[in-house]
Amino acid sequence: MTKIISKFKRFVMMNPIIQFFKFIFLSIKVLLIVAGAHGGTRKAGY
Repeated sequence: MTKIISKFKRFVMMNPIIQFFKFIFLSIKVLLIVAGAHGGTRKAGY
């Protein structure tokens, strides 16, 4: 069981596409949190 999990983890770590999507997902989450904290309005001089 642990061998399968470690193999899958290694596959995920070595897969650049998964890493790319994970990065995009995290950045979108951060953007949503920041936008929500500022009320979602874009009047902040951007």
